[in-house]
Amino acid sequence: MFRKLLVLPAVLLLAGLSLAQNADSSATRQDLSSLNGQHEPPMLGIHWARGFTPFARPAKRSPNMTYHGGVIMPSTVSQAIFWGPSWANSSLVGDKITGLDSWYTGFSNSNYAKASDEYTGSNGQVGPVVTHNGHLLDLSTAANGSSTSAIVAEVCREITSPVSNGYYPVYVDVKRGNAGYCAYHTFGTCSGVTVQVAFFFNIDGDVGCDPADTSGLHSQGLAALSNVSGHELSEARTDPDSPGAWYDSRGQENGDKCAWTFNVPLVTFSNGTQWKIQGEWSNSAYTAGTGYPNSSGQKGCLDGH
Repeated sequence: MFRKLLVLPAVLLLAGLSLAQNADSSATRQDLSSLNGQHEPPMLGIHWARGFTPFARPAKRSPNMTYHGGVIMPSTVSQAIFWGPSWANSSLVGDKITGLDSWYTGFSNSNYAKASDEYTGSNGQVGPVVTHNGHLLDLSTAANGSSTSAIVAEVCREITSPVSNGYYPVYVDVKRGNAGYCAYHTFGTCSGVTVQVAFFFNIDGDVGCDPADTSGLHSQGLAALSNVSGHELSEARTDPDSPGAWYDSRGQENGDKCAWTFNVPLVTFSNGTQWKIQGEWSNSAYTAGTGYPNSSGQKGCLDGH
């Protein structure tokens, strides 16, 4: 729902406040490309860092998401890209690459994935099946994510046979610095095929992007990436490319609406792995009053535990 956000917190804050003031009169995806005059694929479903809340003011209308006419992802084929020379360094890699491969495999057909399956689009219903094709490694210098086109271009370089239900997350070795977000998703075209793309900073030791998993099952870096990965994949499935499918009156997608809220210490995936992971917004759960509360106290979050 958002476009180009760069590094200065003051710029981010002003943009967030402006959006909050105008959001009730607009039910469209929000695109901030005018901030720098560039027009690229939009940064959608930005996973804001802890403490940065551009949507702190409650919406005046129903918090439920509405349908905007686009497609959803009935099934997903995923392949991760680890980009940057530091991915050759065992101290950075640790358990991240094997751990995230396991995360994507276990996401498929998990109850967590099924928490987003109520949503339909012009091409059917969101489905929980994710076919994970492992990962690719690119040790060249990575982009910092400020240009969505650069991230899409990396996907197009690395993915030789893109598929129309492809979801290609790019994990870079670049630190977040002063950027106000941990990750985002977007879309682009590779070899004439529209694909879903996501971007993730290296968030090792980054308090602003840390779910504070105390289970001891994973390194801090893997635990942090797994949480933001759940946010972005769930949003890509329910609100992929233009013109968009499911988001609320302020442009928030299902992951945005439950960010940094956790119902249980760990959620179990279909392969038995366990993760501390945020919930995803369910219109049905909110309407029935059966979800757990988000940061605004709205009981519409589900984690499938």
